[in-house]
Amino acid sequence: MSIVKEFREFAVKGNMIDMAVGIIIGAAFGKLVTSLVNDIIMPPLGQVIGGVNFSNLKFVIGSPIGDREPATINYGAFIQNIVDFLIVAWAIFMVVKVINMMRRKDAEVPPAPPAPTREEVLLTEIRDALRSRA
Repeated sequence: MSIVKEFREFAVKGNMIDMAVGIIIGAAFGKLVTSLVNDIIMPPLGQVIGGVNFSNLKFVIGSPIGDREPATINYGAFIQNIVDFLIVAWAIFMVVKVINMMRRKDAEVPPAPPAPTREEVLLTEIRDALRSRA
């Protein structure tokens, strides 16, 4: 089998295509959530806590050296990333919950076992009668 043919079989497998689509949609979803947090959620939240822009929150450590700015710990960006994560985690949780609900609905209820035949009923009665004698 040639390398090209083997690669083509690998790349066109259904699982590989599904994974690629999932990665692309996940990246787009990540951008959407980042925009939601940065542009919609954080500005009003910053306003509520006193007009603070979270991306500007930082601790300055050390002093500037020459023309360079001092080192900083950007905890505001970290807070935004935590909010991003929580929103993504909640959204994924909800999607998985909906999928599980749909799977439960789609799962067929197992059919009731068939009624015993006349022969099985008769054999059961004979068995029970023999047990009661012993």
